[in-house]
Amino acid sequence: MSSFAIISDLHSNTEALGAVFEDIRSRGIEEVVCLGDVIGYGPNPRQCIDMILDWPRPIQCIRGNHEEALLDEGSATEFNDKARSAIDWTRDALNDSQFPWEENERYWNFLGGLKERAHLDDNLFVHGSPRDPIREYLLPRDSQKPEKMRVLFERMDRPKCFVGHSHVPGVYTTAGEYFHPNDISDGVYQCNSEKTLFNVGSVGQPRDGDVRASYVSIAGGEIRFHRVEYDYRSVMQKIYATAGLPDYLADRLEKGR
Repeated sequence: MSSFAIISDLHSNTEALGAVFEDIRSRGIEEVVCLGDVIGYGPNPRQCIDMILDWPRPIQCIRGNHEEALLDEGSATEFNDKARSAIDWTRDALNDSQFPWEENERYWNFLGGLKERAHLDDNLFVHGSPRDPIREYLLPRDSQKPEKMRVLFERMDRPKCFVGHSHVPGVYTTAGEYFHPNDISDGVYQCNSEKTLFNVGSVGQPRDGDVRASYVSIAGGEIRFHRVEYDYRSVMQKIYATAGLPDYLADRLEKGR
């Protein structure tokens, strides 16, 4: 495959996803992989799922911890109160009786069919980590935890692994290095034969201090990190206006935290 894009953690943010899709199209990329958390936190779960399902070419999408919590209420016990409130609201939104049951069923069939991991060429895709595809976080400080990183690299069955979940983009090497995209020339990482872990960041709720949506594209051995501006203030206003979604989920969009 010549090139494709990887997105993650959309979190019911149609403004961010629309801007990212527009950027992907402008680069002539048609193939997209999604690392999960299409829903949760944001005000437009139905529309975000529609955008994934209606992309011109089928998007290979895997399950995130928010999909897991939505499908299995018991797994939401690890969520904080704000995240749990958003999951409860999302469940009601996807079951809304004002819409045809066939439409609601389409969303639940999509969510229920998501797998924990996927492969494409020499790439492994998971939401969390190679060890725990759904729940384990990969954060910059983990690069200083040799035992954790050793196990994660051992669990990779492909040379390159792409994750989301923490909403913090970056590159992790077997040498114990971590590179934020700002530390890489033009945001482009040239792969070699060593195993490498990549966090693609978040489309709908970035947490590295940059309010712009984050995603990654691949062409050959070149991994390119992208940041895309979107109208986050409109999303904030929609969250404020939605009973059941905590204001905090809007506030943090303005800070990228």
